[in-house]
Amino acid sequence: MKICVAGAAGAFGRKHLDALANIDGVEVVSVVGGEPDDIEGFASERNIPHATKDLAESLARDDVEAVILATPTQVHAAQSIQCLKAGKHVLVEIPMADNLADTEELVRVQQETGLVAMTDHVRRFNPSHQWIHNKIEAGELNIQQLNVQTYFFRRSNLNALGEPRTWTDHLLWHHACHTVDLFLYQTGEAASQAFGLQGPQHPELDIAMDMSIGLKTPSGSLCTLSLSFNNEGPFGTFFRYICDNGTYIASYDDLFDGNENPIDLSGVAVSNNGIELADREFISAIREGREPNGSFAQCLATMQTLDRIEKSFDEG
Repeated sequence: MKICVAGAAGAFGRKHLDALANIDGVEVVSVVGGEPDDIEGFASERNIPHATKDLAESLARDDVEAVILATPTQVHAAQSIQCLKAGKHVLVEIPMADNLADTEELVRVQQETGLVAMTDHVRRFNPSHQWIHNKIEAGELNIQQLNVQTYFFRRSNLNALGEPRTWTDHLLWHHACHTVDLFLYQTGEAASQAFGLQGPQHPELDIAMDMSIGLKTPSGSLCTLSLSFNNEGPFGTFFRYICDNGTYIASYDDLFDGNENPIDLSGVAVSNNGIELADREFISAIREGREPNGSFAQCLATMQTLDRIEKSFDEG
């Protein structure tokens, strides 16, 4: 399968390239960059035959079958639609859009084209969360509360590699999107209640730097989510599953019990890399002609919930 990676020189574009290199029968034939990338030099270093700063140029190539979009949030929806209308399957980094109207249009275009369209909700694929999901599916666990902290120190516009960004990140439509989707996925329910509180806007970035979100399902499971770009100290996202049969702490691809004893995740999946596992799901869904885990349609409820949370900010 021949793939184009757009936003290839960015932090997550590089992670996808590394992941794809571990998957048999996959070749990256084109990469797309933006300013200030030296995308030609980047492609040359990785022996990728085609590089451009124009996504349309890659989409016009007959050898491109599918596209992975690791581009700025603000262009996810438009570029995903562009890929689908060009006849290419698409995997887009979260969020698939930064508003509900664009999300609904994405779902409509996917249904119209019948192509595989997937959002990279990597938490669905991290072995730590897969272990929990398997226990829930087997009837061995029920979530009483998912308590999550998403903390960064990002008072200037830098990416995960500490490099200057050309766009601005968002606590709700990006970072909260991870946890909202995970909570709905793990409980198998929609949110019957959803609200959020946000702190002051950054004077230059024009985004809230602190946020608190609460969710509840009809069966009574709770999600408590704290987010901050003002945190000094260890950064990332830390998940505490408080269940009817144990407490579990997940940190990306690692899992511990409530007393911080490690849990063996060997055998949960073919890789310990959540990004690679998501990419494998995307490629398998194309090959098998099926809906992927994390399809646009499956993730619509997540985006509807984010929209409800955003509206609740104004109510406060």
